[in-house]
Amino acid sequence: MGYKIIDDKDLAFLRQALDDGRVYAGEAISEDFSHDELGGISRMPEVMVEVLSTEEVSKVMKYAHENNIPVVIRGSGTGLVGASVPIHGGIMMNMTKMTRIKELDENNLTLTVDPGVMLMDIAKYVEERDFFYPPDPGEKTATIAGNINTNAGGMRAVKYGVTRDYVRGLELVMPNGDIMKVGGKVVKNSSGYSIKDMVCGSEGTLAVITEATLKLLPLPKKVISLLIPFPNLDMAISTVPKIIKSKAAPTAIEFMQREVILAAEQFLDKKFPDNSSDAYLLLSFDGNSTEEIERSYDKVAQLCLEEGALDVFISDTDERKQSIWSARGAFLEAVKASTTDMDECDVCVPRDRVADFIKYTHELEKQFDVRIRSFGHAGDGNLHVYVLKDDMNEEQWKKKLTDIFECMYSRARELEGVVSGEHGIGFAKRPYLFEQYDESYISLLRNIKLAFDPRNILNPGKVCQ
Repeated sequence: MGYKIIDDKDLAFLRQALDDGRVYAGEAISEDFSHDELGGISRMPEVMVEVLSTEEVSKVMKYAHENNIPVVIRGSGTGLVGASVPIHGGIMMNMTKMTRIKELDENNLTLTVDPGVMLMDIAKYVEERDFFYPPDPGEKTATIAGNINTNAGGMRAVKYGVTRDYVRGLELVMPNGDIMKVGGKVVKNSSGYSIKDMVCGSEGTLAVITEATLKLLPLPKKVISLLIPFPNLDMAISTVPKIIKSKAAPTAIEFMQREVILAAEQFLDKKFPDNSSDAYLLLSFDGNSTEEIERSYDKVAQLCLEEGALDVFISDTDERKQSIWSARGAFLEAVKASTTDMDECDVCVPRDRVADFIKYTHELEKQFDVRIRSFGHAGDGNLHVYVLKDDMNEEQWKKKLTDIFECMYSRARELEGVVSGEHGIGFAKRPYLFEQYDESYISLLRNIKLAFDPRNILNPGKVCQ
């Protein structure tokens, strides 16, 4: 589809609609806006605008719709699949100046916020008031609209679920500029199709989120973590289904290997509580009393020791928990800092097939003579597997990466898994989505996109296109 190239008339409209100081063109646009966190896909927008209100978003979208100009929505740029890269140029709409926390409704247990509020600010704000927003992706500087657009999961998903489970209502600007409210503060809603749930996970292809109403929970009074070393990763991950079956209800179950821990230690310049074992499980438990939590973790600790764990380290102070979880939160950056380039496979497989998939990545490491590092959410089967470039030249890197990804995504399908657990499809992972689903499924996705955006101007070329 041919899109209009931005010209002086378009710039004049945008500068009049938003004021000149928030419209950037040409060399005035920072190179940072050409890519996301992983950086494998790059393209500069023709113009980047900073919006401050729903009305401004509506003006820009209406103009773009009337003039056939593509628009890409941008938050903090922490994505990993190129979903916020403007591959067709056009207008980039930067939402990071919309940062108001609008309302905490204690009666309905909801928080209403602007799209550019960062996850870490939401967590801090509600916890100071004895409330709890459970979704906990590793990147705390991500914006809430970015989390909603990818249906982000994170480390607490095993007990509490994912972002979609905590979105009660959205204010949307449609691709034609219309403003729409979907959902709300109600707990139940069977009033037609759930547009809200379609937008969650749509990666900015269906509508622009300009406000979100989030579900909150009362803040658990106590949190305790267990760090459990195992002789090898197979033993560690094979224990996870047994932990789930025990009904102990941990908040998080993460797995990690020694190589990633060592990289995090070097990156953070501080020691992990233990780095002597090949593999670890990291579990978290929360509740309203120490006794309640102890009943849960005692059962899990004993189970792990019976399954071959070498020890169980209990972290019940803020300092100890911080030393563990800060390292876990730094894994991605630590792995990235240890190589020249990398790309990620974000598959999700049934929990009892995690060990099979990780074992397969070790075989690929030997077969292709590359470094592959992995960690992830063992409790919900979402794996983050990184292929590292190291000293390969560009031709070798592209060839090996393509071959390895074909192997990994094929293996995930064999294990009844899916292409992405929480990072999305964006631009980079579309071929693997097309391989996973038949034409009738992809056609349905495309028809949903067409119903929302008949001119295909909102983040074109992503997900199912």
